[in-house]
Amino acid sequence: MERRLSAILAADVVGYSRLMGIDETGTLQALNRHRCELIDVRIFDYKGRIFKLTGDGILAEFQSVVNAVACAVEIQREMAMRNKDVPQDQRIELRIGINLGDVVIENDDVFGDGVNVAARLEGLASPGGIVVSGSVRDQVGTRLNIGFEFQGEQSLKNIKQNVSVFTVLLDPPSATAGASDDQTRNTCFIAVLPFTNMSGDPEQEYFADGITEDIITDLSKISSLHVVPRHTVFTYKGSSLKVKQLAHELGVRYILQGSVRIAGARVRISGHLIDTANGDHLWADRYDRNLTDIFAIQDEITNSIVGQLKIRLLPAEKKAIAAEPTANIEAYTYYLRGRQLSHTWTKSYLHLARRMFCKAVELDPDYARAYAGIADCDAAIRDWDPENVPLENILQMSARALELDPDLAEAHASRGLALHQNGQDQQAIAAFERALALEPNLYEANFHYARFFFMRGDFANAVRYFTRAAHIRTDDYVSPIHLMSAHRSLGRMSETENWAKLGLLRAERALNLSPENSGPAHRGALALAHLGDRARARDWAARAIAIDPDDIVAQYNLACVYSVLGDVDEAIDILEKLMPRSSVYHIKWFDNDSDLDNIRSDQRFQKLLLAAQEEQPREVAE
Repeated sequence: MERRLSAILAADVVGYSRLMGIDETGTLQALNRHRCELIDVRIFDYKGRIFKLTGDGILAEFQSVVNAVACAVEIQREMAMRNKDVPQDQRIELRIGINLGDVVIENDDVFGDGVNVAARLEGLASPGGIVVSGSVRDQVGTRLNIGFEFQGEQSLKNIKQNVSVFTVLLDPPSATAGASDDQTRNTCFIAVLPFTNMSGDPEQEYFADGITEDIITDLSKISSLHVVPRHTVFTYKGSSLKVKQLAHELGVRYILQGSVRIAGARVRISGHLIDTANGDHLWADRYDRNLTDIFAIQDEITNSIVGQLKIRLLPAEKKAIAAEPTANIEAYTYYLRGRQLSHTWTKSYLHLARRMFCKAVELDPDYARAYAGIADCDAAIRDWDPENVPLENILQMSARALELDPDLAEAHASRGLALHQNGQDQQAIAAFERALALEPNLYEANFHYARFFFMRGDFANAVRYFTRAAHIRTDDYVSPIHLMSAHRSLGRMSETENWAKLGLLRAERALNLSPENSGPAHRGALALAHLGDRARARDWAARAIAIDPDDIVAQYNLACVYSVLGDVDEAIDILEKLMPRSSVYHIKWFDNDSDLDNIRSDQRFQKLLLAAQEEQPREVAE
């Protein structure tokens, strides 16, 4: 056990049970969106860590009390903006309590009066409000642009001594006095819905999706705009919901809709911007031009939105929007195809995506995103084929991408994974942190960083980043399965079961969409094993092997399935064939995977692991 002084932030949703009773699905979607886009991101930005989650609550630890309060203030201010146009009885509002006190750390969980006081203070906060203890008030002082109102010495349930209680004044009288023009810039909340493919050819879907993503990226560079992330809006692709309802669910006032039609060398793009507060169409236009004008069209759409919303662009924002990723439209088309294929996360599609990215590089040797795409594919393919994907290739590709664009988050993420696999963990940490600083909602950065922590046995941080990855991509069935194992390692059995159920649900969906992919089958089998459904777990395991008998990742996960089920001989039989084909990186992963705990004491497993370690080539750098 370890004792330390920490700032604890406790938050929960006001009237959660009532909201769930009215609209369970809508409430869960909205809460997940707020967590993914705002709450988790702000806690991460202010160097906090979430150590406990309940249905509607969060407990987070900060080493800096000023950071804890600044984080809470920003969350509540942004939640107020998100709720601006939402009916009062449908709003998701938070109460937050913060305490600075002595806590006990055990197995990366946090206990003690420091936590208990924060939880009690949270219950005293008004909807959208923050309540802090006297120790917090004394430490923060006048360092932040907020005020404090003393609520007296109060007796809190199960707390021996009375606590000085203060309400945080988010907008004290002096807060706006003398504010600069930049400080008072208003924030507009906007969602770019997936553009409709009007080409009559489903094969052109990737192009419409690519246009949508690039417009989202451009608008996200503007500080006065809050843009709903790509992963959130794409959950509404093909939705029949009306614009007003979409705006409510997404927490925005403005919605951009559009369509794309490609015919030979021509492209037609239509778009219109809607103010959902009154239903007015603020802007609409149609562009009928050569395909080579696609980037100019994107710039015109972005600038039209900026003009209609009366936003003043900063010089750096103008420059960022004007920058084109490539001047070669054919290279751009290949890149979009590769990006679509890589999202499928199957071995065959990853190889195909890599060929698309390589073709883009061939057409434009200075295309940074395409080099990053190659590096991302290679980093993923190494799970299946480590011998034929040298780490040096990934490092070279990511280095080339960063040479062309030092702020390309994808390249930093793939470089971080390669450095980690090469044993250069300090450099890997720097690469992952840089990727997340540039793009906190980048799936690959969160997913790879989580794997990094899992392999090191740091399950608390693995949970943190796998959770973010699972929220970012709602089709991600891999992160929930890893979360299931990580929580089991931490002894959190209820969380293990919850993530197993979600992983199984997502794996079933993925298997229905791609029945030729063994991934959801063997990972679903592992979830079923954890849920105690022996018959279905074995059925899913058999299906995975039938789909791809040579899949090294499937074989490892099936060994885990049999280990969890207690079928020791079957688990070791698989590992005997698998170990000689496994890389140093994979062998080290085995060391911290609790799914193998049932066979660790078996002498056959111990001998097998030792032999595999001795026979491995020296892939890891000194």
